[in-house]
Amino acid sequence: MSHYTANLRDIEFCLFDLLQRESILGQSIYKDLDRATAMGMLEEIKRLAENDLAASFVEGDRVGTTFDKETGSVTVPPSFKKSYRAYMDQGWWSLDAPVEIGGTATPPSLRWAIAEMILGSNPAIHIYASGPSFANVAYYLGTDEQKKIAQLMVEKDWGATMQLTEPDAGSDVGAGRSKAVQQPDGTWHITGTKRFITSGDSDLNENIIHFVLARPEGAGPGTKGLSLFLVPKFMFDFNTGALGKRNGAYVTNVEHKMGLNVSSTCEMNLGEKEPAVGYLLGDVHNGIAQMFKVIEFARMMVGTKAISTLSAGYLQALSYAKTRVQGGDMKVMNQKDSPRVTIIKHPDVRRSLMVQKSYAEGMRALVMYTASIQDEIAIARAEGSEKLDDLEKLNDLLLPIVKGYGSEKSWVLLGTESLQTFGGSGFTQDWPLEQYVRDAKIDTLYEGTTAIQGLDFFFRKIVKDGGRAIGLLGKEIGKFAASGGANAAEKEKLGKALADINEMMGSLVGYAMASQEAGSEAEIYKVGLNTSRLLMSTGEVIIGWLLLRQADIASERIPSATGKDLDFYTGKVAAASHFIRTVLPHITAEKKIMESETGDLMEIPESAF
Repeated sequence: MSHYTANLRDIEFCLFDLLQRESILGQSIYKDLDRATAMGMLEEIKRLAENDLAASFVEGDRVGTTFDKETGSVTVPPSFKKSYRAYMDQGWWSLDAPVEIGGTATPPSLRWAIAEMILGSNPAIHIYASGPSFANVAYYLGTDEQKKIAQLMVEKDWGATMQLTEPDAGSDVGAGRSKAVQQPDGTWHITGTKRFITSGDSDLNENIIHFVLARPEGAGPGTKGLSLFLVPKFMFDFNTGALGKRNGAYVTNVEHKMGLNVSSTCEMNLGEKEPAVGYLLGDVHNGIAQMFKVIEFARMMVGTKAISTLSAGYLQALSYAKTRVQGGDMKVMNQKDSPRVTIIKHPDVRRSLMVQKSYAEGMRALVMYTASIQDEIAIARAEGSEKLDDLEKLNDLLLPIVKGYGSEKSWVLLGTESLQTFGGSGFTQDWPLEQYVRDAKIDTLYEGTTAIQGLDFFFRKIVKDGGRAIGLLGKEIGKFAASGGANAAEKEKLGKALADINEMMGSLVGYAMASQEAGSEAEIYKVGLNTSRLLMSTGEVIIGWLLLRQADIASERIPSATGKDLDFYTGKVAAASHFIRTVLPHITAEKKIMESETGDLMEIPESAF
C-alpha cells in the first residue's frame, strides 16, 4: 500500500474556486489548455505519484546512494531508477522545459500543483529531474551556442546542479574561492571545491551540466565578482550531443545525512585531476543575478516540498486516528466498563488534527496563490503589461514566506503533531512519519536558512522595495478583512492581526533608521533579532486570509451541499475558524515582544553562553 495520498480535491478547490485559474486558460500563452485538460493532467499525476513514484520512497531511504570513491561515481537503487524513469518517460519534464525546445506552455499554478504530488510522494525524483528547468536558464540567458546546450539537456535528459556553496563559504556565497581562468579558445578552466551539491552525480543521466559560480582571474571581491559557468561532466559535440572525454568535475565525497538519503549530496572537486572546462553563461560576468534565476525556482520547490510533506503526514495521521482504538470517551472516562473509542474522539487529538489540517490547506493555498502571481507575470511579460513590475515584486515578497515560513512550519508540525498522533508507533519505521520528519528537516536549511529568509524578507523585499509590494498585499488583505458578511467575526480578528503586522514592520524600520545615527549603530541588532519573527507572523496573517477566503466560498455552498461536498465545505469553515481563533492572537504577543526588544542579548559575553 502506498505511503502517499494526494489531496486532489483540495488542489482543485484552490486552483479553480479560490484562485479562479480557469480564467487564464484558453487565452494568451495558455490558449491550448482548458480546465478539463488541466484536471486530466492532475488526475494522471495523482495516479502516478501514489503508485509508481511512491513505490521506491522507502527503499530509497533505507538503501540510499552508493559512492565509488575510485571513480567518483554515484548509483541509486534500481527501484528508484524505475520510479524516475516512470516520471521522465511519460513526458512530465516538458512542463519545465523552454517551449521553444520542446516544452509545454503550462501556467505555474498548474505546474506547482503537479509538483506538489511528485514532491509529496518521492521528492528526490523531482530534485533529480531538474535538467529541463535548468535548461531555461541556459536557453534564455545563454549565447546562441549555449542554447544548443539547453536543447541537449532537454532532448537527452541530462541532469544539472547548482554549485554555490564551498567548505569555507556556506551561506556567505561572496566568500567563495573557486577560480576561473580564460583559455585561448574562449573556454574557461575552473578550479576549486564545492560542498553540499545536490545531484552532483548519479547513474540516472548520461551527462550532467553543472552551473558553477566562480571568480574570474582579476575579478573583484564579494558576490559582484562572481560569474556563472556551465561545466559538463562529459565534454560533448554541440550539434549531436555525442559524449567525449571526461571533464574535470568529480565527486570526492557523498554526505551521510539524517534524511533524503536517495538524493546525492556531494562534495565536488573542480580541476584537480584534469582541467574542468566551463562556458561563461551568456558571455557576460553577471553570475549572482543569473544564478538567482535558479535559486528562486529552488526556493519555490523547497517550500512546496515541505508543505506537500505536511499534507501527506496529516492525511496519514487522520487515517490512523480514525482507526486506532484506545481509551474511553472523556465524557464517561470514570466508568470502568465504558466502550473503547477511536482516538479521533479524544479532544486533544481533534485539536492536533485541526491544527494540521488548517496549516496544510492554508499553506497549499499559499503556494498556489504565489504560483498564480507567477501566472500573471508570464502573461504580463508576453503582453507587455505595465503591471509586470508590481507582479514581480509581489512574487519576490512571497518567495521567502513560501520557503522560510512554509518549511519551518511544516517541519515543526510534522514532528509535534503528525508524528505525535501515532504515539510510540510514530517513532518506528512501521509508519512513514519518521521518514517524513527526517526528510523535511533539510527544507529549513538549504537554499537559505529560515534566518536568511527573514533577513531577505525585511531588507530586500520590504525596505529596498520601499514597502510597495507589502503595502499592496496589505491593502488587499485589509479590504477583505473589512468586507463583513460570512465569517465577519473572524475577519475582524484578521484585521487586528494585520494591524499588528504593520506595527511590527514600523518597529523594525524604526530600529534600522536609528542605527544610522552615530553612536547608535547597535540598534541594527534589534532588527536582526526579530526579522524571523516578522517573517513567521506575516506568514500567519497570509494563511489566515487565504483560509478565510476559502471559508467564504464554502459558506455560500454549504446550504445546497450534500455528502462529501458538505463535509469538505464544513471542514473549510472549521479550519479557518480554528486558525483565526487559536493562531492569530499570538501575533499580538509577538508584536509586544518586538516592541520591548532591548538588544541586550548582543551584549552578553560569549563565555556566558
